[in-house]
Amino acid sequence: MLVWLSMIGVWGIDRLVKVLIQTNFIPGETLKVIPKIFHLTYVLNPGAAFGLMAGRTWIFVMTAFLVVGGVIYGQYRISRKERITRLALGMIGGGALGNLYDRLVIGRVVDYLDFQIWPYVFNFADSMIVVGVGLLMLALYMEEKSNGKSISEK
Repeated sequence: MLVWLSMIGVWGIDRLVKVLIQTNFIPGETLKVIPKIFHLTYVLNPGAAFGLMAGRTWIFVMTAFLVVGGVIYGQYRISRKERITRLALGMIGGGALGNLYDRLVIGRVVDYLDFQIWPYVFNFADSMIVVGVGLLMLALYMEEKSNGKSISEK
């Protein structure tokens, strides 16, 4: 249940924020929230992270379907006791769904989080994928540690 709740929650929050951005901004418009630190900037990204591989939407659509399929498969294969892993999978799946929706409906991904120390604009879905992968790595590390093995011993 945790996988489904986190996946739907991430997708819902992502969708809501993107609708607010699309409703209140025009592409390229910036709102300085904390000058020189954090802005909201509406960008339509035709590629992957950092605008890489622009115009190859089909690759990202297929990848998102594979990720979501893997998350759904994992939801039935992972013990309910592994809460961090299940939460991480839901975050990754929700982020993938958020960007997949944009690619299928808009043809590009809506980005808006613009930290001025980072050269690229991204979105909540991207953030949840990164945090989810980090949690997944933490869960794997904790599992290895509890089994008395280090990852380098494998």
